[in-house]
Amino acid sequence: MGLEDRRDEEPDVYQPAEDSQLLAEAVCERLAGDALVLEVGTGSGYVAGQIADETDARVIASDLNPHAVRQARSEDVETVRADLVAPFRDGTFDAVVFNPPYLPTDPENEWDDWMERALSGGEDGRAVIDPFLETVGRVLAPDGVSYLLVSSLTGVDDVVERAGEEGFSAVAVADESFPFETLTILELLR
Repeated sequence: MGLEDRRDEEPDVYQPAEDSQLLAEAVCERLAGDALVLEVGTGSGYVAGQIADETDARVIASDLNPHAVRQARSEDVETVRADLVAPFRDGTFDAVVFNPPYLPTDPENEWDDWMERALSGGEDGRAVIDPFLETVGRVLAPDGVSYLLVSSLTGVDDVVERAGEEGFSAVAVADESFPFETLTILELLR
C-alpha cells in the first residue's frame, strides 16, 4: 500500500499494518517476566496494547504526534507525547520497541503533515532510525534490549552497521517478505 492509500484511511495517525503485527509478535515471544517496556512512535497504540495484553510487561508508549497520543490513550495505552526517548530517565527500560518511519522519500514529494512523519524516513529511509540508535542506549537498563523494525528498502545491513557504531550487536529475530520489501525485526543488545 502506498503512502497515498494509507493517508486516506485515517489522515493523522498510522494505523496497524503487517509491520505492526510482525513487531508485536516478535516482541511478545521474547519478553520475559514483568519487564518495563517503552514503545517509541506508538501511532495507534496497537503494538504497545498487544505487548501489554500478551505479556506481564508494563508498557509505556510515546509519540510526537498529538493525534496518535490521543488515539493510543483511547485504547487504554499509557502514552506520553515525546520525541523519541528524550523525556525518559537514563537506564529505565528493560526493552525499547520501535517501528520507525522508514520509507525512503524524495524530498520533492514530501507532504508536511503527521502521516508523512509517520512513514517517511527521508532520502535514505534512516532519518529517524539514526537518531534513535544514537539515543536509545541511554534509556535502556544495563541488560536492556531494543527491538527495531527495518525494511529492505532502508537497507538492513546499513542499519546493523550503524547500530554497531553505537555499541549494539544486532541479530535478526523475525522477518516477513512482501511484494516490494522484506521487513526484519532486529534485536539490539549491548
